[in-house]
Amino acid sequence: MKLTIKQIAEMAGVSVTTVSQILNNKGTRFSAETRQRVWEIVNKYNYKPDFFASNLINRRSKTIGMIIPDITDYFFSKIVEGAEQYVNALGYMVVMCNTQQSQEKEIAYLEELRHRSVDGVLFATPNQLPEAYAPGSDFYRGMPLILIDRGINQRETGRLIVKEYEGAYQAVSYLIAKGHREIGMLKESTGYYQLQERFNGYRDALKDGGLSYKGRYVIEGSLTVEGGYLAARELLQQKDLTAIFCGNDAMAIGCYQAIYERGLQVPEDISVIGFDNLNLAQYITPPLTTVEQPSFEIGFHAAKFLIDAIEFPERKVANKVFETKLILRESVK
Repeated sequence: MKLTIKQIAEMAGVSVTTVSQILNNKGTRFSAETRQRVWEIVNKYNYKPDFFASNLINRRSKTIGMIIPDITDYFFSKIVEGAEQYVNALGYMVVMCNTQQSQEKEIAYLEELRHRSVDGVLFATPNQLPEAYAPGSDFYRGMPLILIDRGINQRETGRLIVKEYEGAYQAVSYLIAKGHREIGMLKESTGYYQLQERFNGYRDALKDGGLSYKGRYVIEGSLTVEGGYLAARELLQQKDLTAIFCGNDAMAIGCYQAIYERGLQVPEDISVIGFDNLNLAQYITPPLTTVEQPSFEIGFHAAKFLIDAIEFPERKVANKVFETKLILRESVK
């Protein structure tokens, strides 16, 4: 027999509100006898709360929306994992929305999540949001928002910033320290973000290392294995190249394939460095030297910020800066 909260109230001889407050540990003003009576019925019939019913009473659905640009992207799979680990432990469910980088889909999902009365939204976007949907707009009243957007949408709080410039600068400086003078870069063309900070770190490291920037050494491609493969095929037409810094690890894996197809070896002929430190980076041959950014922790902290905003709306949400770290493996000579 599946009880409703109304039936429990009738059996215990109390109101629905009383049962709800006791089940939500807010029933301290009721006598021990009343609380015991309610819990005995709940335990006897193994009652599980209906979140939609409880939503009518306490205005909470225990559901959060998560909008991401690409569910197949390794970086995002770790962000989702981090967010889910935090919220699931607190009894929240995640409604996942995959936009395929379309702003039209982002807006449609935001409207739908609001219609479904989620408690808050984690929103990873490569886009500058229209004014009506910008952080702090009336649209989000009663529905807290945490953005994962590398800071492109202006706001004072809830910013999650990764030191990408420093990571890229350190990677290219490492190549220079190893004696490389002809260093190329595989750069994103479109995709989740315009990763300008990674490109800026590359250029500045060359300059500070006494090397000139050469536009023909930078080839654009999508942030995928195929994108890295196609861009590397074009870049490898530069015969004097000895090292390649890749916009992310997926591009680096494609870069490996293009290098081997030309009859060359990593790192004997061409050194390669990636960015992200995906799990699989240590299992390719040779294991990939890469810049680690803590994607799981980004998701985890974004979720923490959101739950804090839901449960303590009067508090100001913090900002957080994430460090990057060069992980040395065997892909650099």
